[in-house]
Amino acid sequence: MTKRRKFSDQFKAKVALEALRGDRTIQEIAAKHRVHPNQVSTWKKQAVDGLSGVFSSGGSTQGPSESEINDLHAKIGRLAVENDFLAQGLNAAARQWFACKP
Repeated sequence: MTKRRKFSDQFKAKVALEALRGDRTIQEIAAKHRVHPNQVSTWKKQAVDGLSGVFSSGGSTQGPSESEINDLHAKIGRLAVENDFLAQGLNAAARQWFACKP
């Protein structure tokens, strides 16, 4: 029994774009890339269906999600507390060092 092959997104896009161009038939493209013609047709349909999403965002890229923002705010808070703690320790050590100096 053969293993299932996994195709990268770049490979799928390349094959779908070739199919969308219309220079060759689906069968020719499938033979060239050694995939089943039904798979080429499926990738072509997915590409056509996904094209509306490319233009609907208005050209703006999506930023980080709400959970990522919350995680980053929490990390900033932890780092600020650590920074304050270390600054207090440094100040105390500096006072001791200068107090011992003649």
